[in-house]
Amino acid sequence: MSKRSKGINPDLEDFINNLMSQVMVDPQATITDKMKVVDRALKLEALKQKADEDEWGSGFFESDDDDEK
Repeated sequence: MSKRSKGINPDLEDFINNLMSQVMVDPQATITDKMKVVDRALKLEALKQKADEDEWGSGFFESDDDDEK
């Protein structure tokens, strides 16, 4: 099996950037349509920040001390 590369797929990032540009200038797009695209872009930025953190997700398999009572 090949190891997945770390980080966000650049094609996905480009697609969301292009979609944002197109929807924002589209006079037929509703405010709901525009906010859905903005929400996706913000979610992508949050995922990029988490992907850059080396320790993010590393504690999922560690036991919590307060669970062992």
